[in-house]
Parts: sequence; structure tokens; C-alpha cells
Amino acid sequence: MTFPLPCLHSWFPINYSAMPIHSSSPLLSQMATASFSFVTIVVCFTSLSAFPLSGAAASPDPGFTLNLIHRDSPLSPLYNPNHTDFDRLRNAFNRSVSRVNVFKSKAVDINSFQNDLVPNGGEYFMKMSIGTPLVEVIVIADTGSDLTWVQCLPCDPCYRQKSPLFDPSRSSSYRHMLCGSRFCNALDASEQACAMDTNICEYHYSYGDKSYTNGNLATEKFTIGSTSSRPVHLSPIVFGCGTGNGGTFDELGSGIVGLGGGALSLVSQLSSIIKGKFSYCLVPLSEQSNVTSKIKFGTDSVISGPHVVSTPLVSKQPDTYYYVTLEAISVGNKRLPYTNGLLNGNVEEGNVIIDSGTTLTFLDSEFFTELERVLEETVKAERVSDPRGLFSVCFRSAGDIDLPVIAVHFTDADVKLQPLNTFVKADEDLLCFTMISSNQIGIFGNLAQMDFLVGYDLEKRTVSFKPTDCTKH
Repeated sequence: MTFPLPCLHSWFPINYSAMPIHSSSPLLSQMATASFSFVTIVVCFTSLSAFPLSGAAASPDPGFTLNLIHRDSPLSPLYNPNHTDFDRLRNAFNRSVSRVNVFKSKAVDINSFQNDLVPNGGEYFMKMSIGTPLVEVIVIADTGSDLTWVQCLPCDPCYRQKSPLFDPSRSSSYRHMLCGSRFCNALDASEQACAMDTNICEYHYSYGDKSYTNGNLATEKFTIGSTSSRPVHLSPIVFGCGTGNGGTFDELGSGIVGLGGGALSLVSQLSSIIKGKFSYCLVPLSEQSNVTSKIKFGTDSVISGPHVVSTPLVSKQPDTYYYVTLEAISVGNKRLPYTNGLLNGNVEEGNVIIDSGTTLTFLDSEFFTELERVLEETVKAERVSDPRGLFSVCFRSAGDIDLPVIAVHFTDADVKLQPLNTFVKADEDLLCFTMISSNQIGIFGNLAQMDFLVGYDLEKRTVSFKPTDCTKH
């Protein structure tokens, strides 16, 4: 069977960047052979009208849906027509170094983790308004972060941003968070401080690339748009009012919206409204210039019907990330157990992180060697090296290549990936495999998730997958 594949001119890097850099990561030693990148998505909104949704659900149907626009799509305000196909791929590769380094190696103690933000340019952007009266800001929407924060006045220093900075002194709904409060205590001890004269909770984040954000923890009213043309009012939301920020942040963004699994994330704070549920449907790379992806919250995000499979979320630290258990991968009819030699051939629970911000999929290096061998036996084409040195498994053919369906076997959930999920056309006659060897924990990236409805239920502790034409979802 021959499958259509995304050409490189459709490869738009996603740097869904919000993770720390670990200079000691063993993955850095593999940079010459490992390739990875990010897709950057901008969330845009339509006009607003009244739709109250404060505290507990004030509406009988609190679900809402947002558009996602790829960073380098012609629909994006960041689109640069002067960039070549390879420019976009190379830039994504460079940004992704920071992203992958967040995920711990098995030898790293959890207490050594830095905070989970890597700046380095654009990511998923969410357009929203904050305060009373409303002030529009553009923030990175990140499932790999918890704390939501924006740049605030007075700011010294601040990185340059295109939109006006938020001035809390002009908002009647702004309230400081006091020391000892539940949300202040949700910060790690190294991330919080108490202003002795005011008892205001302060946060201090520093990152592996020397970027940082410092400020006050507070509550404020947030208003976001939706595809239904009705705004969603969220109040009060705990966030960081950053009065000292610097590093390599993109000037388009004002800060971060955290959609991770920790107590400070927007998803957790809205648990009584959205019931811990959100989902997204990412359109294939080749379609992203014509149609937008979607992210849904609450009742809008419920996945049902035939062909839905679900796997348990595994509780591990840090609780920001969404861990699942990968048991095996099949290439055609050949099933390869995803075992760990350190565990006497057993499968480690929570050995993979579902991450919509990492483009490629990262697998244990020992397992990947076997997968590579089976791929070479299965694909009837010449195995070649990537001339640009980005991918480790490539095939060259002057004509169409029959590519296998690759099944990813999570606990209780078999997810069948089509070639558009696993191969990219890196040149006119060159196809490269989008799974990569890594000594870090496994990462199930967003290329593997395209044309799937992927739903998170933090109350049931599951992640679900449903094959879906995301251009029509």
C-alpha cells in the first residue's frame, strides 16, 4: 500500500517551548545523529460577546474550543516567506535541543530539575485578555508547564514584547496572593519567597539557558475567545505577574499559559469547570496551510464513538508531564517488546511522555537499534544516510515506496500510525523516519499524533486516541 507523505515544504517547526535545559543530559552527545524539532502553533480567536464562566461553572455547558494555527503556516503572523524548507527544519532542530533536555534520564534525581520553560522563540500562542478593563496579551500555551505568567509593569528588566505590558495597578480585579496560601505552597521551595513587608508570595524561575522570570503570585480575571464567537470568562485565575524577566523569549509573546498536570496549571485550576478534560486534533503537515487544528476544553473535549482506545496516565514526578506506558511497537506483523535491560527485560511503567510540543518521537537507544533493523528489512528501498545529518534512518527511491503501518502498543491501547505519522519527505527522493534514538525517557511526539483526536481526562487518569480526519474536526 502506498501512502501520501508530507513534503518538507509543509514541515513547519513546532517549538512548543516551555522546558528547562539540562547541560548534563546524555542526549547532547547524540546531537550529531539525532534529529528533532517542534511545531509552533498560534491560537487565534474570533470576536467576543458575553459568556460568563467564573469560579465553579456558571454555564450549563462550559466546554469551549480554540483554533490552533501553525507558526509557519501562511495563516500565521509569524510566517516568513523568505525561509526555505530546510531553513524551517534547521531552525526547528536548533530550538528542539532545549525542549528535549527537560526529560530526565534515569540517573537524574528529581530534585535536580529546573523549572519547565525554555524560551527560544514561538510555540503555541494563545491570544487572551486579562484584567478589568481587559488588556489583550499573547502567551505561549504549553502542556509542559504549570504556572501561567505574563510580563507586568513596573518591569525591570523585561524582554522586548510587541504588545503592551500588563499594568496590575490599572486593574480592579487584580489581587496579590499571600504567603502560606495553597497556591503559593504549590511552588517548589526554591521557586518561592515571601516579601517580608507585604507578605506577598513571590515566585522565582530560572532556566538552563540563563533565561528567567521573577515576580508576584496573584489572581486575576482572564478572558479568552472561542470558535463559537463567545468569550469565556475565567475568574479568579492564579498567575505570575512577572516584573523581572530576561533571556531568549520571543517578542511576540507576553508569557506562558500552563496546561500541564500540576496544581498551578490552568487545567487544574479549572477542574471544577472542565472536569479535568481537554483534547486536541492536529492536522497533518501538508494540510496546515488550509485548515486549523483545534484544542478543546470541558464537554467539547469528550471523545466517544467507535475506535477509541485509552491508556492509563501514570503518576510520576514531576506531575506536570503526562506519563504513559509503552509496552511494544509493531512494524507490520513484527512485534518488538519495549523492554528495559535494567529491569531484567520488564517494561517500565510511565516510560513515555505524551508531548504535543515535541515533533519527533524519541525511543530508548537499545530498543531503537532493533527497530531500525526491522525497518531496514521491511522497507523495500535503499537505506541511505541523511545528507544533512538530521535523521538517522532514511530511504531513497525514484518511485513510490510501500511503507509499513507501525502500531504503538500502550497499556490497553493499540495506536496504529500511518506513514504520515512516521515518515517525512526530506528531499524529492528521500524519506526519513521520524522516530529517534535517545538515552532519555521516551517521548511520543506530535507527528505521531496528527490525524488523531487525543483526549486527556485527569479525573479518570487516562489519555485516549481516536483516528480522526482533523481537517474536518
